Amino acid sequence: MLTSLSIRDVVLIEALDLEFEGGLGALTGETGAGKSILLDALGLALGVRADSDLVRQGAERAVVSATFDIPPSHDVALLLTESGLDAEPGEPLIVRRIVKADGGSRASINDQPVSATLLREIGDMLVEIHGQHDDRGLLNAKGHRVLLDAFGVIDTGEAAHCWSAWRTAEETLAEAREAVEEAARDREFLEHAVRELQTLAPEPGEEAQLAEARATMQKGDRIADDLNEVGELLGDSQGGLAQLRQAARRADRIAGEHELLGEALAALDRALIEADLAEEKLAEAAHTLAFDPKRLDETETRLFEIRALARKHHVEPDALPALTDELSGKLASIAAGGEKLAKLEADVAKRRKAYETAASALGEARRKAAEQLDSAVAGELAPLKLDAAKFRTAVDRLDEESWGVSGQDRVAFEIATNPGAPFGPLAKIASGGELSRFILALKVALAEQGGAGTMIFDEIDRGVGGAVASAIGERLARLAEGAQLLVVTHSPQVAARAEHQWQIAKASDGLVTRTSVARLDDGERREEIARMLSGAETTDEARAQAERLLEGV
Repeated sequence: MLTSLSIRDVVLIEALDLEFEGGLGALTGETGAGKSILLDALGLALGVRADSDLVRQGAERAVVSATFDIPPSHDVALLLTESGLDAEPGEPLIVRRIVKADGGSRASINDQPVSATLLREIGDMLVEIHGQHDDRGLLNAKGHRVLLDAFGVIDTGEAAHCWSAWRTAEETLAEAREAVEEAARDREFLEHAVRELQTLAPEPGEEAQLAEARATMQKGDRIADDLNEVGELLGDSQGGLAQLRQAARRADRIAGEHELLGEALAALDRALIEADLAEEKLAEAAHTLAFDPKRLDETETRLFEIRALARKHHVEPDALPALTDELSGKLASIAAGGEKLAKLEADVAKRRKAYETAASALGEARRKAAEQLDSAVAGELAPLKLDAAKFRTAVDRLDEESWGVSGQDRVAFEIATNPGAPFGPLAKIASGGELSRFILALKVALAEQGGAGTMIFDEIDRGVGGAVASAIGERLARLAEGAQLLVVTHSPQVAARAEHQWQIAKASDGLVTRTSVARLDDGERREEIARMLSGAETTDEARAQAERLLEGV
């Protein structure tokens, strides 16, 4: 809901601050007083195209700020979050537009810079302005289907679910076709690669094992001569171990002759133990490092083959077994591809049929709802002096390429203003106040389905009076229940229906002309409505009639 509007230096408005409430509010004043300027200023804040001609003569810039109260669940709150803007739940939303006299403009929401496009999108969600040049709200055919579905309480969930399932099946089929076609193109390569891989049959971890075995055998080859020489020096009949044993035996014969000889014998015994251990370890090492040259050759050959195959396929050696399975699977898919594709094609056909069934039911529900809406709007036309006009909700089947999650239907609100005239879009057939009255009839029939929080009707009563104006006022008041509706009006019957009223006036000091807006109290409202009834001179009879209008509401 719009709660306040601040305007600085817009055309004839020097400075203006207005407060608004819910319900029906009327903006009245003499012709040329500047009511359109007020709407132009609000339009600036809502994102319409900036025009430097709106800047008051002599001013450097024009500034318009509008404040709204929106519930945390409002679509605007979600859009602000998605756009990365800070917006505290429950806090007022302030939109501001600055237009420079030398061209250019800036827009902000809660003092955060935004593009004019985003401001326009948010403005469309906050306010509907219905007037002679309206191109939003009910005139936007893109929203007609949503409005019809809301009016008819039509559940689109089944069609949406079936559409999603059909699309998923189509994507799965397309991926399978691409895989089969790709595999078929590479069939010769795949057969050769799989044959080569299966012949070599590498195993996980085999490359590391072969490399380790090769390194061990190469090490044995390198130290074999030294190992043999150490063995001979230690274990030969004339080697160090034999001489050590012989020395120990002779020392044993004389060990008892002197204390030091016994200690020498003990040392020789320890040396023999260590020498025996050394001989044993040398033997173990010789056995471990012993290898068959043929085995080294075989190990190196297989190791090099595994590494070469890995390089060929640009993978690590340990990935070769998995690659074998992958390429084998692609080969198998070529053979089984036809059968798999047939199953997927059958699934796609099944999903398509389910979607068409759901979409057909959805279309039928829309056509029934359209009949009800047409009847409801038709009931509103005669009291609004549109009895010669006809309204219809066209529900047409879309071409297949335009089918979607919402079904197969194009929905458009159309009118024919004269008997025998062809139906056409609202915006192209109706004009002026006639268009606004059509929109009012639609709004009443739709009971505010999908509407913005604030609605503004600009001169909806143009060219009508008496009973028609009363009918317009009654419908505006009904539409404003539980909402906010502002109407720019010349009709006393409409103004009398309002809960709040503002008078727009223009005054000049001979040098500068200014537009002002004043909120009217009860007595001032009676005087303003009397002026609207009598014209240039307000008479007592007009005042009495104004009193009757206000009392009759």
